[in-house]
Parts: sequence; structure tokens; C-alpha cells
Amino acid sequence: MKLSVEQVRHVAGLARLSLSASEEERYAVQLSAVLDAVAQLEELDVAGVEPTSHASLAAALLREDTPRPSLPPERALANAPARGGTSFAVPKILE
Repeated sequence: MKLSVEQVRHVAGLARLSLSASEEERYAVQLSAVLDAVAQLEELDVAGVEPTSHASLAAALLREDTPRPSLPPERALANAPARGGTSFAVPKILE
């Protein structure tokens, strides 16, 4: 699907973007390529394909969640710029 520069200007206006003339031309070509790729995907017959929750069909590659000892406070706070007892001291941001 070939997008016109006017269509790119319209989309840029909706997104409140200010584009130069060269950017409008470049984005017209790039967005047209994206829409062509989507059109190709729409042609695929996926009637018998089960939906998946993840693009990869591989099993979870994460380690088991097992409890283990944490760092001692002195080691965890070794590079802290400021401390408050056994915690990081940070500036107050809420009134």
C-alpha cells in the first residue's frame, strides 16, 4: 500500500510530530513498506493455528525460583552514595 505524503502529514499531525519535507518522503516509503508487510501477513490462512501466549514455542528458559540467602547489608550498600541505617537514603520526592 503506497502512502502519500499528505497521509504521512495527517498521521504526523495526529501524533503531534513536526516533520521536514525529507522526513515526510522517507517516512512515506518506510510506512508503506510496513503496511505491505502487514498485508502479506493478512493473506496467511491461520484458521487451524492455536493461539500462543508467547512467540517462542520453547519451554521457559528461566531458572527455578528457589529461596537463597541475600547479600549482607554492608555488601549491598558498599557503593551507595548515601545510607540510612541498613537502607539506601534517597531524596524525598513526595510532599
